[in-house]
Amino acid sequence: MPADQYSVLGEAPGPEELKKLSSDDVHLTIKNLNAGYGKMVILHDFNLFIGKAQSLCLIGPNGAGKSTILHSIYGFTNITDGVIKMGENNITHFSPNEKLKHAGVAYILQDASIFPAMTVEENMLMGGFLMQKPSQAREAAERVLAKYPRLAERRNQNAGVLSGGERRLLEISRALIMEPDVLLVDEPSIGLEPRYIEMVFEILDDLQHNEGKTIIMVEQNAKKGLEFADIGYVLVSGQLAIAGSGDELLQNPEVGRLFLGG
Repeated sequence: MPADQYSVLGEAPGPEELKKLSSDDVHLTIKNLNAGYGKMVILHDFNLFIGKAQSLCLIGPNGAGKSTILHSIYGFTNITDGVIKMGENNITHFSPNEKLKHAGVAYILQDASIFPAMTVEENMLMGGFLMQKPSQAREAAERVLAKYPRLAERRNQNAGVLSGGERRLLEISRALIMEPDVLLVDEPSIGLEPRYIEMVFEILDDLQHNEGKTIIMVEQNAKKGLEFADIGYVLVSGQLAIAGSGDELLQNPEVGRLFLGG
């Protein structure tokens, strides 16, 4: 769909409007971010505000820059301008390892990232690769496995035999080993059967509301993502086009027409 098809979405909200969507306890802030890959700039003056234990879903057409936002937060892009903060701490140019170890940001990849020839337990232990001692990773893995009996029962089986939903559960569980505060989740429902999609969103809901995780996700199923999220952002051509609560965007007729099949 040509970019001008999205002009009906109107003028992008400014930082003050975006702040109002977040809680008073702002956890992660992006201000005037310009970022991309090599010399190609994908994001233009992008702003984001999300409070502690809130969830935010990024939707938009293919190529709009949704995953680039996650990549930028985690340190995978070339940032030419702008600031990313966790609380008052500037983490703009932290490496991915520094983001995970020192800022508590974990990234759950869109592409299948498990090691199929390794056991479930061995995959879990890989999540603790930044810990000082292997025993720390083992203790953390035991805590996470105790929470997810489905994985614990299969801990000694090769991950390659898991179903698609179980693999996604393993990817999420592995990301929890370092006890992150912020989860960046790229396309959690992609390639999954409906029953596993429900399972994954139930897990994310539990992590947000019972464990206080802040969640920023990209979701191809815009309706599912907005139903889940406290906040929704619509991106077009690397820029923010519209923002509101998840419920507000679900009720927006233009968002419905363009992204929800309405």
